[in-house]
Amino acid sequence: MIVIGMSFHSMAAELSAQRKTFAVATVVRVDGSSSARLGSKAIIDDQGKILQGWIGGGCAESAVRTTALECMKREEPQLITLNMQDEVLGVGMPCGGMMDVYIEPVVPQPELLIAGHGRIAETLATLGHWMNLSVTVNDPAADRVSFPAADRIVTRDFDLAETRIDAKTYVVIATLHKNDHLWLKRALESDAGYVALVASAHRSALVLDYLRLEGVSPEKLERVWAPAGLDLGAATPEEIALSIMSQIVLLRRGGSARSLKQIKAASTSEAKAEAVPTKVIRQCDAGSF
Repeated sequence: MIVIGMSFHSMAAELSAQRKTFAVATVVRVDGSSSARLGSKAIIDDQGKILQGWIGGGCAESAVRTTALECMKREEPQLITLNMQDEVLGVGMPCGGMMDVYIEPVVPQPELLIAGHGRIAETLATLGHWMNLSVTVNDPAADRVSFPAADRIVTRDFDLAETRIDAKTYVVIATLHKNDHLWLKRALESDAGYVALVASAHRSALVLDYLRLEGVSPEKLERVWAPAGLDLGAATPEEIALSIMSQIVLLRRGGSARSLKQIKAASTSEAKAEAVPTKVIRQCDAGSF
């Protein structure tokens, strides 16, 4: 629980425990006069609000908050320079100096929730572990021997009452026709960012039609990836698991699923920024805060 008066590190720990997305902004260089000191820090939530700390006021603060939101969206850190030397065009008050601020997003580790057991589920759990996902397997027949890479094995939670599902959760239902319609309905009642059903095209259509007749809205059913995975021509359980994990990575990273050769042929080479810092803000136009 976040309370007034918490220390900087206690608040960061609490936000992490609650699986909240936030960013930490740190002043890493000061050249000349500045409203914030070297080492000053601030915690910024996913709405752009500063919860703790100080990194300068006025447009300097606005620039940091706006960039923090961008960093959280991309899940990538960024180093920015705030120019406070110009009274007219500078960021905020003309302090006479410049300031580098390193902004690092803190994003909850995504979770892979696998409902079911069998070779597809087992391989998917291993792949999820390799992709740095927190893996939970929920199935009465699941055990540590079959799922050595799982972070958590749940055998008695059919109603998902003890299984946390949020926007950072990837749900894969691999029950192989055993109550898959019930699992799918429960998954769609959550805020899961990804819901997939391992089934044939025929079985997928039957399950979705059943849920439609049960009153599940078309908008919710549209969220379901069924059959799960990408078209890799997969034939074995391991290949099917790979196609599902490929789809998860694709959606998580915003890929195109095209080959790198196709992308290279279709677009001109773009010069990558090499300068550090990655952004220099000279005017108070960084956002609406």
